[in-house]
Amino acid sequence: MFKRLFGSSAPEVPANRLATVRNITVGRTVSLDPLAWRRLGDTTRFTLDRDVLDITAQGHLELEGGQHVHRFYTDDHVMLQAMSDDAAGQESYDFTLFIPWTSAYPPGERERRIWRDRLSAPVFQGAAEELPDFPRFWFAESDATQAPVDLWETIWDDRTSTVPYSKIFQTCMLYARDLPDGRELMLALEMQPQGADGRPGDITHEIMIGIPLEMAEFRA
Repeated sequence: MFKRLFGSSAPEVPANRLATVRNITVGRTVSLDPLAWRRLGDTTRFTLDRDVLDITAQGHLELEGGQHVHRFYTDDHVMLQAMSDDAAGQESYDFTLFIPWTSAYPPGERERRIWRDRLSAPVFQGAAEELPDFPRFWFAESDATQAPVDLWETIWDDRTSTVPYSKIFQTCMLYARDLPDGRELMLALEMQPQGADGRPGDITHEIMIGIPLEMAEFRA
């Protein structure tokens, strides 16, 4: 009653509906230690021209084993990723930083089949993308053909929104190669977004290059 009569002393702050992982969520900035990639020298394809990320979108995936993947994006598609055993991201680990490498629209079903065959092989032949060959990181214990993994990622661009900005269906495979001073990752995927209206968007083939991050190498 008294609020209605005299007004509230301070406006209510909308609830944050998204996970916050080590203080990272939409609308915040992340400071990086450039030594995380500079120590790899010329042996890596990973390059980044800044040490601060402005987070403008956030993704979430839930894996079959119960683990959760939290992804934080900039406007130019740099992605900071964290794993956790809970949806809230409180028990987070296994941090990686990815930059976009190539993006292409497959012209037809033939090109999509070729891409899927490439993602199913134990080694990704990267010459067409001006990359070295990358051994498979997922299912690395086998040299047999292995179908890539299908995932749904929910994307949010507002911490207080009750409706996601988009959902993205992904068919993907993770690769890694050892370098003299560390490891370089590659994520190759086919993705198709679905807007808030449920309509599917264009299919694209994406490659991202990444590096592992220690907890001391970033903060928000």
